[in-house]
Amino acid sequence: MKKKHPKRSEHTNPWLFAIELGFFAGVIWGGAHWLMYIMKFTKVSPGFLLEPFFKHQFLATSAGQAAGYLSFIVFSVFVSLLYVLTLRRLKGPWPGLIYGVLWWGIIFLAGSRLFLMQGPFHLPWNTVISEFCIFLLWGLFIGYTAAVEFTDERKRDQQTRLA
Repeated sequence: MKKKHPKRSEHTNPWLFAIELGFFAGVIWGGAHWLMYIMKFTKVSPGFLLEPFFKHQFLATSAGQAAGYLSFIVFSVFVSLLYVLTLRRLKGPWPGLIYGVLWWGIIFLAGSRLFLMQGPFHLPWNTVISEFCIFLLWGLFIGYTAAVEFTDERKRDQQTRLA
């Protein structure tokens, strides 16, 4: 005999979802960036977001790299909040891919002076490609995860059948 569940709303809280999504996006893709830096696929330090606030010598140390990793997690939370609150209803992987490319452009093209690093035309080609791919996959992770969570029709159909 099936036990009836009281009617309850299964809607996802966008704020909490975005914070959790950003945390895991930062952990996964920040870790991938750090690994790529260690393996010399990129010359961009994991602490590149902290360049305006700390000396480069500090960011080259292990503590500076860890601080950079944490800053990427915080940045990812902010960026996923922005995405979830504005673009969560877009379907498919393309909006997330475009979002990642947009942030790569903001940081590496427009923000290269702000972050006190060389622009992409002065970096080695393997660094530019590696950074572009990390941001592409990072944006895909944020965008597609949000799309699946907020546009999944199967979940709503299942709830109406149970009611």
